[in-house]
Amino acid sequence: MTLPPAVILAGGLSTRMGGGNKGLRFLAGETLLARVIARIRPQCGPLALNANGEPDQFEDYDLPVIADGFVGFAGPLAGVLAGMEWAAAQGFDHVVSVSVDTPFLPMDLVHRLNDAKGRSGLALAASPDREGVLRDHPTCALWPVGLHDDLRAALESGLHRIGQFAAAYQPGRAVFESRPIDPFMNLNTPDDLAYAAHYL
Repeated sequence: MTLPPAVILAGGLSTRMGGGNKGLRFLAGETLLARVIARIRPQCGPLALNANGEPDQFEDYDLPVIADGFVGFAGPLAGVLAGMEWAAAQGFDHVVSVSVDTPFLPMDLVHRLNDAKGRSGLALAASPDREGVLRDHPTCALWPVGLHDDLRAALESGLHRIGQFAAAYQPGRAVFESRPIDPFMNLNTPDDLAYAAHYL
């Protein structure tokens, strides 16, 4: 099986983390970006980074840097669109997205997303919360690049909720255990970083 390409979504403003590029924050001696690369690279084909601003700040990571195709901050959906267009230009029909603030990604994420594809070819990662309620993690997903026109139209109409867009295409779900730690835990604040460092 040809491994699909993947894009790491790192185009956010990181306001709750104090600004700057969240992926370059350190967790137990390694940047979040380095930890996500180590997790996703063995599972995928070509790998790219979706980030805005100066690409030179990522030169040590040896990844193509693709920016959002929208003016201003359009959220993770704009990063998914950039990833779709990058993957399509290389002849791929799917692309995996992961978030730069999820350093505990499962090592079988891509395999299980591929097995879980819904009717449209879309699959989302999911895990139960502390109450056992299943939660989708649409930034960690397998996307058919054929949706790029629909996604661009949705963004142009003002839709920025990634879960809302995904839900319209009957996605499949790859469900992962959330113990001892949720593998899709987002590190959004300095307190989250401290908690993750304590866990490590």
